[in-house]
Amino acid sequence: MKKILFVCHGNICRSPMAEFVMKELVRQAGKSKEFDIASAATSREEIGNPVYPPARQKLMEHHLDCSGKVARQITADDYRYYDLIVAMDHNNLRNLQRLLGPDSHQKISLLMDYTDCPRDVADPWYTGDFETAWQDIYEGCTKLLQFVLDKQS
Repeated sequence: MKKILFVCHGNICRSPMAEFVMKELVRQAGKSKEFDIASAATSREEIGNPVYPPARQKLMEHHLDCSGKVARQITADDYRYYDLIVAMDHNNLRNLQRLLGPDSHQKISLLMDYTDCPRDVADPWYTGDFETAWQDIYEGCTKLLQFVLDKQS
């Protein structure tokens, strides 16, 4: 089983969007039983809160239901459990290093590093642009899934 954890600052926008996009891509590939996919925050600010309404709306536009998802903070146990910890931007990477220490098993990466144009995932918290964030996340998850499947074969 391949275990993937998506991470952003609050776990109410980008990382839950990535979680549910990836779950759907894996389902479409007929591989749901082979993956464990979740998301978490680097901060404690939003713990227990549901997915931010505009992010939830963007998921619903694509027929993805995130009901029941609430924000949680990443833990050291997550580093031990997950095979890949995929951050949405460089600030998340710095926070992960602060929280988890050195990435001795090379598990941590940026989502957009799997694409042809590495960059941070657009942050809709500040811009309100959930469409650009959706496009980045969809592209990143598609490429990440292909990377994982290629690596398994």
